[in-house]
Amino acid sequence: MNNPIIRIISLYVIIFTTQTYAQETYSFREGLYLEVPYTYGREAIYTDQFLWSYYGKDFKRPVENAVWDGMNQSAWVKVSADTSGFFRPQRSSTGDLRSPNNPPGPGRIAAEPTRVANPNPQQFRGPRSSYLYLSYTAEKEQAAILQIKGNSAVLVNGELHAGDPYRMGYMLLPIQLKKGRNDFFVRGAFISANLQFPTKAATFATADLTLPDIVQGRDNNHLKLGIVVVNNSAKALKGLHVESSIQGKSRRVLLPTIPARTTRKVAITVDASTVNTLGENQASLQLLQDKNLLDDATIALRSVTADVPYRVTFTSEIDNSVQYYAVNPAKGGEKAGQALFFSVHGAGVEALGQAQAYTAKDWGTLIAPTNRRPRGFNWEDWGRLDALEVLQLAKQTLQPDTQKIYLTGHSMGGHGTWFLGATYPNKWAAIAPCAGYPTLKGYGSADGLIPEKATTALEKTLLRASNQSDVIAYASNYKNLGVYILHGDDDRTVSVDYARQMRGVLGEFHPDFSYYEYPGGSHWYSNESVDWKPLFDYFKWHERKPDSAIHHIDFKTANPGISANYAWATIYQQITPLKYAHLQISRDIVHRRLSGETRNIATLALDIRDFHVGDTIAIQLDSLNTVSYHYNTAKQQLVYLHKRDNQWRVIDAPSKADKGPHRNGTFKEAFNHRMLYVYGTKGSPEENAWAIEKSRYDAESWYYRGNGAFDIIADVDYNEKEHGNRNIILVGNAQTNSVWKKLLADCPIAVVKGRLTLGDQKFEGMNIGGYFQWKRTDNDQLSVAVITGTGLAGMRAATANQYFAGASGFPDYMFFHDDMLKEGASGVISAGYYTNQWKLD
Repeated sequence: MNNPIIRIISLYVIIFTTQTYAQETYSFREGLYLEVPYTYGREAIYTDQFLWSYYGKDFKRPVENAVWDGMNQSAWVKVSADTSGFFRPQRSSTGDLRSPNNPPGPGRIAAEPTRVANPNPQQFRGPRSSYLYLSYTAEKEQAAILQIKGNSAVLVNGELHAGDPYRMGYMLLPIQLKKGRNDFFVRGAFISANLQFPTKAATFATADLTLPDIVQGRDNNHLKLGIVVVNNSAKALKGLHVESSIQGKSRRVLLPTIPARTTRKVAITVDASTVNTLGENQASLQLLQDKNLLDDATIALRSVTADVPYRVTFTSEIDNSVQYYAVNPAKGGEKAGQALFFSVHGAGVEALGQAQAYTAKDWGTLIAPTNRRPRGFNWEDWGRLDALEVLQLAKQTLQPDTQKIYLTGHSMGGHGTWFLGATYPNKWAAIAPCAGYPTLKGYGSADGLIPEKATTALEKTLLRASNQSDVIAYASNYKNLGVYILHGDDDRTVSVDYARQMRGVLGEFHPDFSYYEYPGGSHWYSNESVDWKPLFDYFKWHERKPDSAIHHIDFKTANPGISANYAWATIYQQITPLKYAHLQISRDIVHRRLSGETRNIATLALDIRDFHVGDTIAIQLDSLNTVSYHYNTAKQQLVYLHKRDNQWRVIDAPSKADKGPHRNGTFKEAFNHRMLYVYGTKGSPEENAWAIEKSRYDAESWYYRGNGAFDIIADVDYNEKEHGNRNIILVGNAQTNSVWKKLLADCPIAVVKGRLTLGDQKFEGMNIGGYFQWKRTDNDQLSVAVITGTGLAGMRAATANQYFAGASGFPDYMFFHDDMLKEGASGVISAGYYTNQWKLD
């Protein structure tokens, strides 16, 4: 779970100094802070009254004891850093904002306050925050690297950058200092901050590496790893190479373009085929542009035998970045046909540490994916996709018995187990959540709770986008899975009440689950917190039925684009987007009959290959008309049924241009498939600068949360042939981004200077911002996401939203005035979902 200091209300502090000379590192020591309301969390609506004021025309530089001109009457208060370099401001209403808890043990997690099932949904939403304002006076224009620990964001001379809320220390922001006073408004309470002054145009940063292990006896001649390169210059760096060398073997890799003043984790390769020494082996790296050496570094790669836990790297289809997973091999080595244990880690835990918590089993191999980061996405969104990628890789390389794949996890990984188990019940024989919480509506974390209630129809529409996260609502999906619940009865981090809650839920319908409370068990009471023998004995007693042996299906989903099928049935399209779709269906092969009930299903696909060619199959759904279908060819394995006018009819396969499991919408769906950011250059200088700022801010956020990177290009550099196989993220509007007309010509949404058009509705004003997604007409799976505004005020209002927070819900489209930053939901103009034919509803 998350370090409790992350929950502490963030503060913006002014730190100022009269120092004018440059040095290797300058640490901020004094400043001011201001308490002010904000709400960032797991929903599309966010508020930040300071940011709203800052973007206004009358914002004044803070002065000690001066009253802020926002909605409350808070004043700027002086604060100093302690001897460790951290600011610890006193909160006026609740006392001291003190240091975080003691660090966790090796491979384990930090404690956080206990939460119980079904707390007040407002309890952790929208705490008061404060802004730490830092200032540095430079005697000349110069490059610098800003490093802040503990913040969620920072404004640097007006430009928004992402932060380091978990104090990991690897978030480096290359910036350009102007001559004279430079202002830094930092969102974060318990923070340290410094400036470093680089002397090179580009450098390696080795604090955040993604590394494989050199496994003796395996093919090690082309190992992939990820390393951060920092571009300190004012120009994009092109034609960079990295040359690696270890034990006399070298590899040379061309790097992607690194935009000006950015960092990027890049993929390189190492040839470790001659390494036969166990332990750490040094590899040298050189960063080159043509033949010019820009920087060098030495890193250590671990060499291990094949019988201990080890790391494997791979290239992710999400963004072409290097990710890793950990393997704990079976006793005697991995063997095809054995079981596969899939273990998802808790917050703050590395995948390797997760794998090392288990003893090797004699009947299967354990795999631990990463969730993209130790905290990542709570195993939802891109954490979910990471898990699916790793599961597929593990099945390809290990070739396990697919009827003996088991899912387990601890803490946040316990939530991941509940979530992945309910979302993909056809992939597991049994699941075992340990010390877990079921939903982010009930527990939340550093990013807050998913709200449970809405006060308006518009808010309800927005919250539907988070339905897939609420596994309690579709807990019936566990019915065909074995479920083992393990929880310490003295857990002060994740209350045992969550386990008891799920015991009650399963007790209503589940025929086969097991429950154990470890007497006196805390959140982590030893490796038995996960490596519990009765749990693995329970796994051994369970096998997943093959699809041919399943004759009764009870399956729910909130989004066919996330989860659509169980065994031989697929929920292809919904009637109301992202409301729960429910299918209960039985088949009688002997009597050639399919019958059942549906809820919120427009189109259904049924695989009939287990029937016999020549059969006439009677299909009756919802006690409506009986459909007779003649199965006359073995090639005709899928039957598509569509509900219209209270009748079910057989139809041809739906057009891939329509919605379906292959592409079902929501704004966040587009951040996948090797996404490419394209920023506009055809607006005013301020609008063009915003487009670059927004692209950079998202790149920083994606790197920090998702251990990834994406390409960023200008609209004038977009090439349809080169970029036709990727999702596109457009930044700008129809007038400021020239790619708009190429990809959105058929879209019913248009944004130009001063006007938003939604179908036949028009909204006027320069302060409208928004996000929406649209299908690419040149590809059946790919999408376009758009971050836009009718003017600079609207664009700025769209900058800071946290759609990379795990499980935050975003619909297909959403538009708002800049007053949303101050007023919240009342500032939203419109939000919703397209129909299955991609029309505005």
